[in-house]
Amino acid sequence: MPELPEVETVRRGLVPVLEGRTILATHLNRPDLRWPLPERMAERLTGARVLRLGRRSKYLLAELSTGETLIVHLGMSGRILVSGVTLGHFVHDHPAPQKHDHVVFEIEGGARITFNDPRRFGAMDLTATTALDCHRLLAGLGPEPLGNGFHELYLIGRLGGRQTPIKAALLDQRVVAGLGNIYVCEALHRAGILPLRQAGRIAAARLAILVPATRTVLAEAIEAGGSSLRDYRQADGELGYFQHNFRVYGREGKPCPTPGCPGTIRRVVQSGRSTFYCPQCQR
Repeated sequence: MPELPEVETVRRGLVPVLEGRTILATHLNRPDLRWPLPERMAERLTGARVLRLGRRSKYLLAELSTGETLIVHLGMSGRILVSGVTLGHFVHDHPAPQKHDHVVFEIEGGARITFNDPRRFGAMDLTATTALDCHRLLAGLGPEPLGNGFHELYLIGRLGGRQTPIKAALLDQRVVAGLGNIYVCEALHRAGILPLRQAGRIAAARLAILVPATRTVLAEAIEAGGSSLRDYRQADGELGYFQHNFRVYGREGKPCPTPGCPGTIRRVVQSGRSTFYCPQCQR
């Protein structure tokens, strides 16, 4: 499932295509994704101008001139494809419609934005912009890990007394928004913290290291995604997925990349998800 860096990469790729542009037409090829699409969605979107394209956690937020905001979640298999405009080094012609092209936007300037989702775990909703923070998908989210609300004192206070493993605590979107399995594994490795440790038993000084480690991991991943946009190679105009060199994720049995560490990366399963770590330098 896309995590914060992938969603941020999609947002940055869509900004020059969407911001300040009018949605000329909206085509809904089915009535639902993960949940039913909003009532009169095509009517409410068509003719609206996109004032700003933002992101909250793993959600894309298109603020509209109508006073509403379109909320988009990619789900497990959702893809956003852009055609009709130059993207990176390519001009992407409009492709033939595909079976799982569920929502299609025709944008002022000639762009077409297609939401393709074979498994239909993605979601879209429309809500009043003034009530955005109260929306059921956003209301309970914790601070953004790259924002000012995510800092040493916050994390220490939020995790104090928690008996759940630190990895599970960081995956809790009420604690910090947007983190997923991959980047939690990466951040914990950089901070030298064992993913299995109880969150409430980790010393404050070590949690303090985790904050900049998390920021660095995310910033590097977003930069890698930005590079993929500048040097775009995919012929279909798909946004948001890129190669990134992970230190531990997916590297079971390989040497730990920490200089001087003799450890070998291990894999365990926590709550049905793979956890990768080094038993030597994470404790």
